[in-house]
Amino acid sequence: MIQTLTKNWWLLVLCGVLEAIMSVVYFIIYNTTPDTYGGNGVEVFVNRLALAAGVCTIAAGIWGSVRGISWLLVLNGLALSAYGWMALFWRGPLSFRFFALLVVVMAMSFGMLALAIARTLRLRVADNWLFGLAGAASIGVALAFLALASHWIQLERRLFHPSVFLWFCFYFGFSAICMLGLALRLHRVSPSQPAPWEALPPLGNPNPAR
Repeated sequence: MIQTLTKNWWLLVLCGVLEAIMSVVYFIIYNTTPDTYGGNGVEVFVNRLALAAGVCTIAAGIWGSVRGISWLLVLNGLALSAYGWMALFWRGPLSFRFFALLVVVMAMSFGMLALAIARTLRLRVADNWLFGLAGAASIGVALAFLALASHWIQLERRLFHPSVFLWFCFYFGFSAICMLGLALRLHRVSPSQPAPWEALPPLGNPNPAR
């Protein structure tokens, strides 16, 4: 699974860049007034970015893999794709709860992936605690959005552009940092050298010298 992510690190970079743009757009929406806000055009732009980022994430989890598909990353990409696709093509009503639960799936799946990587690399990689910290923080974000979806946390009441946009800005900014950090860390592993998770010392010498 980690070898697949190492080969597809550039797709994670692309996903991180797209999510960073989404975060900036959500922040602009939150801080603009109705006469300067682009309306549905901006929303369509954000949803297209989400759909593209989701496709990149799914591809990063499966492209070029034989037995090492990253199902957690695929799940993250499917939820992100649904985040963009449903808003673009669904004609029925969509509530904040629906999108918040998709964010819960995205954050939880990435958190579990980061913790799994930290556990895999714990014997060889000096900065593996960063993966553990990112995983724990991502799970914390998932719990925060679950609280929002369940109305345990009340959203700020504003006449225009409520704080839901600020929450989405925070999540996609956080996710962009995590994706870029994961991609750049994996890129540092040279394909011509044994990967840290492959270079573990042997358990014993089957043919000891006499």
